[in-house]
Amino acid sequence: MDLQNMNVFQQFIYYFSENGGYVFEQFVRHFLISIYGVVFAAIVAIPVGIMISKKRKLANWIIRLANIIQTVPSLAMISILMIAFGLGINVVIITVFLYSLLPIIKNTYTGMVQVDRAILDVGKGMGMTTFQRLYMVELPLAISVIMAGIRNALVVAIGITAIGAFVGAGGLGDIIIRGTNATDGASIILAGALPTALMAIISDFVLGKIEKRLDPVVTKQ
Repeated sequence: MDLQNMNVFQQFIYYFSENGGYVFEQFVRHFLISIYGVVFAAIVAIPVGIMISKKRKLANWIIRLANIIQTVPSLAMISILMIAFGLGINVVIITVFLYSLLPIIKNTYTGMVQVDRAILDVGKGMGMTTFQRLYMVELPLAISVIMAGIRNALVVAIGITAIGAFVGAGGLGDIIIRGTNATDGASIILAGALPTALMAIISDFVLGKIEKRLDPVVTKQ
């Protein structure tokens, strides 16, 4: 087929018809890399956010440290980590992990400190332990704010993962790079860029729905 006589949209459709399986494979790979980084960050960041909400003197220091990490350009971060860990998926997962810390720590801290102290005093008066107040009162009331941080982290992570193609991690960024190296690569770039954008939109939508379901205020309405 003569690709030269096709417009970009036709080339895009043709590329998908010929390489749909490969695009889907890279889509799944891209999504999993992003998810792993954000999940590992949540495992660390949520307890840290809870801790600094109890020990507020540490809050500014921890949040400033996470802010410093956030100011490092993602390509520079991947390059630095590549020197330490070599090429491959692990470098990108660690990068996503580091960039996901700030929004999750900050939102967890914000959600926890916004819980009405009077409600906690009632729980204490009812004989609830510190852990019971945390698990049964504070976290349910703060969960929507925490989920907003995770939601933000995942959308950012999807964009960062695209850069991972430069260190051999694969993903949709690999397709975009192939397009930049091709003579008529606009359609190939779209084949990588559009699924990336779609992934970010769907992820944000789904997590938004989960956030509303977990919010006790919205659930009661």
